[in-house]
Amino acid sequence: MGDILLLSFATLVVLNVPLAIGMGLASLLAIALTAKVPVFLIAQRMFTGLDSFPLLAIPLFMIAGSLMDRGGISKRLIHLASNIVGSVTGGLALVAVLACMFFAAISGSAPATVVAIGSIMVPAMIKAGYDKDFALGLMAAAGTIGVIIPPSIPFVTYGITMNVSIGKLFMAGVIPGIIMGVSLMIICYIIARRRGYKGTIKPTLQGFQAALRDSIWGLMMPLIILGGIYGGIFTPTEAATVACVYSLFVGIFIYKELTYQETIKSFSEAGVTAAMVMLIISTATAMGWIMTTEQIPIKVATAISSIADTPAALLMLINLILLITGCLMELNAAIIILGPIFLPLLMKMNIDLIQFGVIMVVNMTIGLLTPPLGVNLFVAGGLRKDVTFNQIVRASLPFTIILIVDLILFTYLPELSLYLVKLLS
Repeated sequence: MGDILLLSFATLVVLNVPLAIGMGLASLLAIALTAKVPVFLIAQRMFTGLDSFPLLAIPLFMIAGSLMDRGGISKRLIHLASNIVGSVTGGLALVAVLACMFFAAISGSAPATVVAIGSIMVPAMIKAGYDKDFALGLMAAAGTIGVIIPPSIPFVTYGITMNVSIGKLFMAGVIPGIIMGVSLMIICYIIARRRGYKGTIKPTLQGFQAALRDSIWGLMMPLIILGGIYGGIFTPTEAATVACVYSLFVGIFIYKELTYQETIKSFSEAGVTAAMVMLIISTATAMGWIMTTEQIPIKVATAISSIADTPAALLMLINLILLITGCLMELNAAIIILGPIFLPLLMKMNIDLIQFGVIMVVNMTIGLLTPPLGVNLFVAGGLRKDVTFNQIVRASLPFTIILIVDLILFTYLPELSLYLVKLLS
């Protein structure tokens, strides 16, 4: 059954069948052709995969991020970022990255971060004389921070799959997310110096204070989420609910930009996106169950352990596997399918599962910048129709390289991920 599963799934991927449908069909074929178990178990396993209270956090965080965007938070965060780094060489590019870091603490989604910040910053950068491909490549790369700085939807998926604390995963992503943002800003500065991209506004203390006051309601949300989780006030799922209520309150009563029509659009867009993610998770769960039944994880683990017999070598090999997988498979599906495969090896080598969560999510996040899947590249391309996909890929290459360097740091310097977790444990 395992051979049929993998062969049919690979064939469907080559035929460009949507990932969720491909995993579902491959699972169905594997069971139907072998007749080892009843076919209805596919539907049962798909339902079981979604029958989880923590998974409610995914659509709720998506709704909260959409409400905060449409409620006027994005432009206020951009204004604050402009008053911090806007005057530096390549100021608008630095503003874009810093704004993505701020918005990442709200959205939990990489594509949502690209759209929310990119729809404002890309036209501004082009108007200021930045190359179009650079602006789009930068936004595609900066959007990856959206799933590292908490809250993070992939961390929720990983926590459920590997049975580890989602709250600790959130905290583990803070320092790596900041390092990724700073690394992208350094590359932006170097490119800006070479191409002559100048700073824009000259920030003043009064301007900064005004921008900070105006954006403080948006900046409060990550503090409420993480503070509530680590203070034992609510679970990550309950934190997502609080985030939705808070977003509605700020958008309607504080900034007064969230109209009835905008609220309906936010719920509609978040609902469609969440449905896509949930379908992928459900079919990936069914496929993962078949793989576990056929003992594929144990076979793969045995093969890998024969090649990599030290933690350092194992992590290097896993990084290579995940980087390749990220080019071909959606982030959440890869976590559900590959996480259990690597688990026996991680336990054998005493590798911390929280640290590995950061490693795995960063790996798959880099996949958002690598063809043929490259979700962030396509999302960024949708912001401008006069720039080709290949141009965006080339422009994002320097940022992809620095993110791989960051990945190596997170892999072999575990304290970067675990310092805050240990500090607050």
